[in-house]
Amino acid sequence: MRRPVIGICAALEQARWGVWDQVAALMPLAYVEAVQKAGGIAIILPPDEGLVAEPLQVLRLLDGLMLAGGADIDPASYEHEPHPETIDTVLERDVFEIALTRAAIEQDVPLLGICRGMQLINVACGGTLLQHLPEHVGHEEHRRVLGSFEGAEHDVLLAEGSLAALAAGEVAHVSKSHHHQGVDRLGAGLLVSGFSTLDELPEAIERPDRRFVLGVQWHPEADPASSVIAAFVRASSDTSPQAPSGRADGRARADASTAGSTLAPSELASLLAESRPAAEGDGSA
Repeated sequence: MRRPVIGICAALEQARWGVWDQVAALMPLAYVEAVQKAGGIAIILPPDEGLVAEPLQVLRLLDGLMLAGGADIDPASYEHEPHPETIDTVLERDVFEIALTRAAIEQDVPLLGICRGMQLINVACGGTLLQHLPEHVGHEEHRRVLGSFEGAEHDVLLAEGSLAALAAGEVAHVSKSHHHQGVDRLGAGLLVSGFSTLDELPEAIERPDRRFVLGVQWHPEADPASSVIAAFVRASSDTSPQAPSGRADGRARADASTAGSTLAPSELASLLAESRPAAEGDGSA
């Protein structure tokens, strides 16, 4: 049986290995292993400026696209000013992933966004983000310990019959969480299908008019018992056309007429060009 090919978007970070200390395209092994365990072939996709205008060049090689966690999304991507707690952004990655995400949705390529990846889906569809959750929810329970999933569990409630619930295999789900940002204004065509029991923060978003477009705010790759990535890989292995499923209505939704504006590819490219001298000058990743 042919194994589905899953592209996973990589981070750009300063990294050390052996005697080297350089900027590298990185991917935590847990994402790769989760895809492989589910029967897929994992391909790591570093940012590629040449694909921003023509993302189909790489999407044609893939059966599914995964947006992994990582650094904060640059607020310029959704036309906001940065919050003091929004740090270590990499606009080059954001622009690349936004282009791939929009093309994947348009072409009905199965798409899974994890943590930052869920936020990226929302931004790609014209939504915005809350840049520092403690100021809005009054606690830091969504990111208890920096750099660790130990003690990071909290409950989320998923809409019955939603893609999120079908992928998780339950409507009351224990998630592993590590984030300080979240969905604010919802992007066009998306619905919220999961909420945190801590504060009703959106924890899952999806597009019911596509085969598989799902964003989860938690980290299924860090949970060996999670079935979310396996459900995504199964959907990616089914290449037959499918009609929209008309899944759960959800509690919040934005249509194209009410969603925020989306930056055009040329505008994203301009943002990237404008940011490059500063990024090269300070040596940050």
